[in-house]
Order: sequence, then C-alpha cells, then structure tokens
Amino acid sequence: MLGFFERQRLVKKGLAPQKTRRRVTESEVLDTMEHGIVAKWLLLAVAAGLYSWLIFYKSENFHAQTLMVGVLMFATGAAHLCLNRPEVWGRNSRMLLLFLVMLAHLGAMKWCFLSSFDALTVTGELAPDALGRFAKRDMWQLAVPFSLAPLLVSVLLGRAMGVFATVFCTLMSIPVLASVDADYSLVVTNVTTGLVCGFISVFLTLDVRRRSDLLRSGLFVGLSTWVMGVMFQKLNLFLIHKETGVMDWYGLLNLSAVAVGSPIVLTLLISGALPPIEGLFRITTRVRWLEMADLNHPLLKRMTLEAPGTFQHSLAVANLAEAACEAIGANATMARVCSYFHDVGKLVKPEYFTENMRHDRNPHDDLAPTMSALIIVAHVKEGVSLALEHKLAQEIIDVIQQHHGTSLVFYFYKKALDLQETARGDQKIASMHDEDLPEVSESSFRYGGPKPQTKEAAVISLADSIESASRSLERVTPQKLEQLITDIIRKRVADGQLDDCNLQFNELQEVAESFRHTLSSMMHSRVAYPDDKDTKVRRHERSEHSSIRSKPDATAA
Repeated sequence: MLGFFERQRLVKKGLAPQKTRRRVTESEVLDTMEHGIVAKWLLLAVAAGLYSWLIFYKSENFHAQTLMVGVLMFATGAAHLCLNRPEVWGRNSRMLLLFLVMLAHLGAMKWCFLSSFDALTVTGELAPDALGRFAKRDMWQLAVPFSLAPLLVSVLLGRAMGVFATVFCTLMSIPVLASVDADYSLVVTNVTTGLVCGFISVFLTLDVRRRSDLLRSGLFVGLSTWVMGVMFQKLNLFLIHKETGVMDWYGLLNLSAVAVGSPIVLTLLISGALPPIEGLFRITTRVRWLEMADLNHPLLKRMTLEAPGTFQHSLAVANLAEAACEAIGANATMARVCSYFHDVGKLVKPEYFTENMRHDRNPHDDLAPTMSALIIVAHVKEGVSLALEHKLAQEIIDVIQQHHGTSLVFYFYKKALDLQETARGDQKIASMHDEDLPEVSESSFRYGGPKPQTKEAAVISLADSIESASRSLERVTPQKLEQLITDIIRKRVADGQLDDCNLQFNELQEVAESFRHTLSSMMHSRVAYPDDKDTKVRRHERSEHSSIRSKPDATAA
C-alpha cells in the first residue's frame, strides 16, 4: 500500500510512468504453492492417505502387511520422482496432476473388481440368452481401464512419465487387488495385463498429432485386452451354454465388445477432457502445439504487414530449430511455434531492426549507440508484454525472454567504444580528464536474460543468431556456413550462454550438423538461365525503337 502511494507521488512529478508493466508471475502465493516445500510434503501426505484409504475401502482380506507394502511402494514412487524426474518433482501442480490421475486409475480398477465380485453373489433364474454370473464377473474385469493413467500421463507429461505411471500404477494395484481377493492368479493376471496395455498406450502416444490419434491407441489397447483375456481364460472362445448345449455366441460377443470397446470409450473421454486439463494445469501438449502452429494468429498477421522482414526471419529460424530439435530428441513442434513468436516484440518499433529497414534510411544513424542498444534490447520486454496480452503459452513467453540470454549487443558496443576513442583523440577533448569522459559500460549493452533454461530455448537462441549472421555472407559456400556455425556456437559457449540448459556437447555437434544441412538447403544458389534467341531479338528491337524515338527530342533540344 505504501509503495502505491509512493509511486503515485512520483507519477505526479513526472518521474514514473502511469502504466505498469505486467509481470509474468501472477502472485507470490501461487509461486509458493507451485514450488514450496511445505505444499509439496502436504500434497504427498494427502496422496498417501487417499491411497491407504483406497486399500482399506471395502476390504475383505485386509492385513497390516498389505497396507505396509502399499505405503512402501508409494514411497518408492515418490523417491523416484525426487531423484530422476526433477521437472515434475520441482512443480507441485505437476505432482498433483500425476497423483490425481494415478489415484483415479486405481479407484476405477478397484470399483470394477468390486462390481465383478458383486456379480457372483446375484441369485435368480436366468433366461437362456442371458449372461451367467461368471460371465458378468469376467465382463467387469475386462472393463478395467488399464490404459487410463499411462495414456493420460503420457500425453500430458511425456513418454518418461507415461512409463512411470505404467510401472507404479501396476505395482500399487497389487495391494488394492489383494485387499479385494487374495487369489494369486487374479493378481498376476491383472498385473501382466496392466503392464502390457500400459506400455502399448505409451508407445502409441509417442507422436500424437491429432486428438483423433488417441482412438488408434484405444483400439490397439482393446485388442490387447481381448488377447490377454483369451490367454487368461476370461474369454472362452469355445463357451458352451449350460442349458442349451450350443455355442454361447451371445456371451462371447458381449465379452469381446466390452474388452475392445471399453478402451475406445475411455480414449474418447480422455480426448474430451484434455482441453480443460491443459488449461487448469497450464500444460501444452503436442496436440496443442500443432494447433498453435497456425500462422493466422493475430500477432503473426500483424508481423506480415508491419514487420515482413522479421516474419520471414522467424520462419527461417523455425525451420532451423525444428530440424535441430528433431535431431536431439527435443520437442520439435514446440520449437517451431516458439520460433514464430520469439521476435514478436519487434512489432513495437520494426523500422529499427535490420531486416525491416529501408535501403535509403537507417534510423540508428541519428541515435547514440547507447540509445540504439536500448531500443534493440527492449524488444524482449515488449515481446513478453504482447505475449501476455494475447495469452500465449508460458513456454512461448519463456523463449521470448531467454532467446538472447545475457548476450552482448556487440555492434553498438563496438560503435560506442570507437566513438569514445575518437573523442579522446579530439584536440578539444584531449585536455579533459578520463573520468570526465562518458564511460562505456558493457552491462548497458547486454540483454537482461535469463539465459536459456531448456534445450528448445537454447536451440532457438542459436538458430536466431546463425540465421541472422548467415544473411551477411556475400557468397554462400558449405565451408563458410560451417565456419560461421562453429564460431557462433563457440562464442555462445565461451560467453556462458548455454550454462543453464541441459544441452550436452554431443548434442551440440548434432545441432551444428543440422544447422549446416538446413542452411545449405535454404541458401542454395540457382543456375542462371541463358536468354533464348527470341528474347534477345525482342530486347534488341526495343532498344533500337527507344533510341529512334529519343533522336527527335535531342535534335529539338
């Protein structure tokens, strides 16, 4: 409150702007909830309590050892997250999503098995074409959503977390099933089916480019469930009706429909639930990235009209970054979309950037190097403001902030040093003391950062610099391109710009090779086609005709 009144006082004096820049982080409370240690341990405690209650709920064979085994498995999963998955462990919202999906998976599994055993207790006369008690039991067990957690977690959090959900959901289901029925064969059957269906779900969601692709995963999981049902005799292909003594096609078709149809229905529900889950937990899936790759976004349309040079530069950077990310196994679609928007801040003053300048005028000629550097550096902050205004994904905002890191605007820094040396050589200024001359501070010519934090941001940063520098080559050759790429990457590494991302040296080599190949394809030269004879004749006739028409004018003059 005191800060508000102090700022109003400065505004009245003209020492502060009336508008305030929007911040990326919304509030300290949300940041604490997202990364706080207390919130993390509270979340773990609540998740462990719900899992324990799930084991105890309607338990017919509850033992203290069963609960102990379940708690130890839960603790093992949490320890694995802490040691091997810092990207999930470090964000409480990701952990909340993971535990909610896994608990929902285990809860749906237990509900299906409780319903299957309730079917065995139903008595009464059955019609000749009706399902028997054991068929109803098998139907409920075939309807277990084995692919719920693996499929949803793989799409939302990535392949590695999908494998994690498959393994630990299967392990944590053992105490849940043992509390319902201690039959060893039942536990083994469902553990095996859960692992097979889970890994198939993860494998088939490696490259989901449309939401309809999830149906493919549901179909194959359904077929796998059907095969596993036949193997473990939940589906009897030679089922004989006890009363009629003929093949029970009705029961076989019903069980097969449940085994194949349940995963398909589940994927339809997951496909519909993905958009609200993405918005609630601020997760951008591969499908969403492909949707955002549409060039009809209002900001990109503005760029085509107001900064066409920047737009073409962004397209070239997108091609470079996408190919390089594919080479190292990073998110290539994310790199393409983020490249489209990485220079969106240049829309504020497009004429001050080289690719948008007119050939007859350079506005920096009328400015001091410090002011020019200030305008150049400001396009990062302006880009963040435009991204927040248009509600772009957080990953895009991060790339806008990080794609220059804390690098130096070398051209204007060198220009400022040259002007300083020229001023010191002037006879009128030579008599002045050095401390009276304006000091050129390197920090005034550096971007505010932060440095790239992810592989995708680092690749986009390198692609941005290399694409810009390649435009200055007078004659493009493979040797010049390779030398240019090597020099820029070496300078970035020496300047410490890649210290905060997890790019390894062998990956940098693959990125450099990808840049070289893509740039060679983009900047290849064309053969000059010779003019045919007819064209030469027409040109000669036009030149003669124009010379004849100009002679009377010359004579009259």
